[in-house]
Amino acid sequence: MERIRVVLGDITKIEADAIVNAANKTLLGGGGVDGAIHRAAGPELLKECIGLKGCETGQAKITKGYRLPAKYVIHTVGPVWRGGEHNEDMLLASCYRNSLQLAVENGIKTIAFPSISTGAYRFPVERAAKIAVSGIAGFLKEHSGIDTVIIVCFDKKTMEAYEKALDEVKKNPA
Repeated sequence: MERIRVVLGDITKIEADAIVNAANKTLLGGGGVDGAIHRAAGPELLKECIGLKGCETGQAKITKGYRLPAKYVIHTVGPVWRGGEHNEDMLLASCYRNSLQLAVENGIKTIAFPSISTGAYRFPVERAAKIAVSGIAGFLKEHSGIDTVIIVCFDKKTMEAYEKALDEVKKNPA
């Protein structure tokens, strides 16, 4: 899967056609990745997000990137971890699939994802990494429009989990 890369860094500084925001349902900013993206993009992002009237868990919506290096921000709402018995895996997979679908529909060739739901929403990082990487790899097999997916990890532990998941997908392509 040469089209998927895992990096350590700050998603607000990534040069890609689009970055993905691990947003909350209001889309009005918050902590973690969401707050960082809103701060870096500037107040115009908040104005556009107000007009979107929120987003449901597992769904995705797109805005301009404003002051970010990325032309677009795709906002997706990951599930809060509640023990794994409340469709968390399916909802997390939907975040990636719906974000990638919006990318295809908008002609986006390069897209960067954070580790969705593994911060304040407490989704176990190893489990989240497997869901993310297998979902991205499966989507890319069916859609040639996206050239590169970058998974941007905020710390070494998260990066190692995504690298391991990517290695597993490379060894055992579905």
